[in-house]
Amino acid sequence: MSSAFQTNDTRLFDPAGQRLYLCASEDDRFLHAAGHADPKTRLFCQLLSYTGARISEALAITPRLLDKEEKQVVYRTLKRRKLVFRAVPVPAWLMRELQALAEDLGADDRIFPWSRQTAWRKVKTVLHAGAISGPHANPKGLRHKFGISGITHGLPETMVQELMGHAKLSSTAIYVRAVGAEKRALMRRMWRR
Repeated sequence: MSSAFQTNDTRLFDPAGQRLYLCASEDDRFLHAAGHADPKTRLFCQLLSYTGARISEALAITPRLLDKEEKQVVYRTLKRRKLVFRAVPVPAWLMRELQALAEDLGADDRIFPWSRQTAWRKVKTVLHAGAISGPHANPKGLRHKFGISGITHGLPETMVQELMGHAKLSSTAIYVRAVGAEKRALMRRMWRR
């Protein structure tokens, strides 16, 4: 695999050249399909889409990790040897719904008490309901979508790094390459010559 497609084992395309991230229209369909799922599955899917969390990080959320004042979810960043936390802002409505779901739980009870396999299956079911298929139709595809969306909407690369919990900026750099709609918009400028 050429370095044009791969950086630090993080890829945006599979060996056959198919993308490994959801585009904006697929994310819209995913969120629409999530709206028809049971309330807990819907909220979990929205959390993944709006925060770019790894599935295991989202499963580890407890009421104590909901910062209602700042309207952010605090994730324990995985893939690091030392204990590292990061705060990811969420829309006010999402924070209210997470708090409502956590209302009767203890401070350290998991809000989503599923196994990783159950969560994966629930997300895959919603992706299927949204008519999303292919190598990008999985929770990692949602995470990649979050990174690309952050960069294309003008977030600084270092902020995307922090929001995604990357230890190295080189892991985030994969999202800096122009892709999808942004690439098309840039190409349109060239076509006008």
